Amino acid sequence: MEQPAATLIPQRMPEKMSNDYADLEALCASTTLAHVAYTGDSGPLIFPTAFALLDGQLVIHGSTGSRWMRHLEGAKASVAITRVTGLVVARSTFESSVHYRSAVIFGSFTRADSERHEDLLTRLSERLIPGRTSETRASLRKELAATMLLEMPLDHWSLRVSEGWPEDEDEDIAGEAWAGVIHLGDPVATAEAAPDLRVGIPEPESVRALVQSPRGIV
Repeated sequence: MEQPAATLIPQRMPEKMSNDYADLEALCASTTLAHVAYTGDSGPLIFPTAFALLDGQLVIHGSTGSRWMRHLEGAKASVAITRVTGLVVARSTFESSVHYRSAVIFGSFTRADSERHEDLLTRLSERLIPGRTSETRASLRKELAATMLLEMPLDHWSLRVSEGWPEDEDEDIAGEAWAGVIHLGDPVATAEAAPDLRVGIPEPESVRALVQSPRGIV
């Protein structure tokens, strides 16, 4: 199957754009949460939902009784998928930022064909919890009938990747502030000093407290 290319022309920071479909697949494989936005009768709407990439389509599911699912079918929509992997702690708040991979997919959702419905639903379930469907009973006919599957082709998408170290001004590098990256690992976060940090500048309390916080970092 031919891999769809990114179609959005960047206006800012084109160096963060990726046209590599493998990067899009990797992002989608790293998370199960997407945010779907469209304009309904009452105005702009957005909602979070689980998703999977199946057969070159972005697939979501919901109840046939769901008002937003019914309105979404056939409507122009955009889907945002984002994973934050780190906090860039610069020597100034202006240069501080985050490490992230973020994609937006544009198009319209259509209802999955009835003959593919059960197979797609099984594969979507396997995407969320691999191996689980073999441990449970088969879906009942009424359960399948109560579930709507919508899919959007990956014809138009945009992907940004933000990585790297703080990009501080020379006068800030010469100062006394610590700089580095807080990696949002699982299950713990870790702090790493920037390569250009001068010897003798200690890790600040704010960074230590955030890394050690029992609340974790979202």
